Amino acid sequence: QVQLVESGGGLVQAGGSLRLSCAASGRTFSSYRMAWFRQAPGKEREFVAVVSRSGGSSTYADSVKGRFTISRDNAKNTVYLQMNSLNSEDTAFYYCAAGGLYGENNYAGNYDYWGQGTQVTVSS
Repeated sequence: QVQLVESGGGLVQAGGSLRLSCAASGRTFSSYRMAWFRQAPGKEREFVAVVSRSGGSSTYADSVKGRFTISRDNAKNTVYLQMNSLNSEDTAFYYCAAGGLYGENNYAGNYDYWGQGTQVTVSS
């Protein structure tokens, strides 16, 4: 079992930055690939980014590539999402997720554990 708790969301002006954190419980954090998804009102949950178990590789949605950076610290059981150059389209509830090794990175069904989410609101 893995429990995930996100933090770091809030209200930011367009062009600003935020860093989200996701703290995981349990001793098996490093055995999971970790991802961030987001869901805006009236829209489906969408993939944002994923990082490998070691942190050595990452993949991003086209909409955030070059602006967001995912990273992890296995010693602290924490995954981060640094978000720069935010715009109104980034407004959403952001969730971190822990998943196994198989299946597409961008498919929510391949992730076993989810946090409660944190709200990010970008004002224009």
